[in-house]
Parts: sequence; structure tokens; C-alpha cells
Amino acid sequence: MSENLTLDGLAVALRALRLLAVDFSHLPAPDVHASPIFPNRLELSFHRGLPDFEVWREALNISPDAVVYREQGDARTRVLKASADFAGATLELTGYSDAYISEPVGGAA
Repeated sequence: MSENLTLDGLAVALRALRLLAVDFSHLPAPDVHASPIFPNRLELSFHRGLPDFEVWREALNISPDAVVYREQGDARTRVLKASADFAGATLELTGYSDAYISEPVGGAA
């Protein structure tokens, strides 16, 4: 990280975001985070449930085996994480869901 990083220093992450907006505009909107701390990383978070996470995972051709499952908040919140390279940036997908809500994940009904 450079203390003097300019907006141009985020060009890789922002370029990836621009391409995602063009190529995947039909997908659910994520929360988006880019940071000068990790200038080549773009984080996409899904707080409305895991189906939005799954739609993006499939669209980006991330293998289900690459998804990491964990729980937080005394097992009250399910968290799925996956990452992929896209347009030179590292995309990090994170999906959150209440643990007590039964949702179809990965095409299961």
C-alpha cells in the first residue's frame, strides 16, 4: 500500500467493476468495495441471502468446491466466500444469510 495512492492506483479494481457492470448488468446488485489498502481487489458482498451469491458465483464460473463456508455471530449467520481473477483484479464474493432461514443454495430446491 502506498500512502500517496491516487484514484488511478485503483484502476485495476475499477476497470473490473466497469466490465462487471457491462457484462453482468442483469444480475442482482451487490455491495461493492474497493480500497487503497488492496488496490487490485474488488469485493462484492450479498446481504440479502445466498441465492444472489450463487447467481454471481455461477456467472463467474467459480467452482462450488472453491466456496468456503463458515458461521459467525454464535452460528446465527451463514457466510459463503469465494474468489476469482477477473480483468486483472481479484474478485472476492461474500454472501451472508441468517442461519435459521432455509434457502436453496447451488441449485438445490
